[in-house]
Amino acid sequence: MAYTIRKGTMADVPAVAAVYDALLQYEGEHGTATGWQAGVYPTAVVAEGAAVQGTLFVLEEDGAVGAAMILNQVQAPEYAAASWLYDALPEQVLVLHTLCIAPRVARRGYGRAMVQYAEDWAVGTGCAVMRLDTWRHNRPARSLYESLGYRLAGASPAKLNGLIPLELVFYEKAVGRL
Repeated sequence: MAYTIRKGTMADVPAVAAVYDALLQYEGEHGTATGWQAGVYPTAVVAEGAAVQGTLFVLEEDGAVGAAMILNQVQAPEYAAASWLYDALPEQVLVLHTLCIAPRVARRGYGRAMVQYAEDWAVGTGCAVMRLDTWRHNRPARSLYESLGYRLAGASPAKLNGLIPLELVFYEKAVGRL
């Protein structure tokens, strides 16, 4: 199948929200991997905020949004608890947030494609390090990041979006010159 990854727009927000909802419905039926909660995080408001800021990215397959992520330089306060190997200035770090693949397009390599796009975006915008976090029990995400060479940098209790208590694990990878 042909797909493209591009910056998301306000017009993509309903489709991104549908991707979030589809994943959360799937997890409600089969058990959660993300630790996210329907109606709490992620929501259309999250996608809308990212679209306004120009940090929303979508994967489109045959004209339909099948995945989304947010790329910015926002490191949550919990990131201070991590043992980062790469001593990078904040402007040298790109952070991947809320990578979400719709169940209907799962297992097609789109998670890997989205992370590769993020790494390329980082290099293209002058960032040398990628950082991200995920729920400690999110085995699919953790396996993906580890298979792509991301280094576990620590863990910390957190409140996702200030609302959902969970334990985050932090990952990093050098993608450019420091």
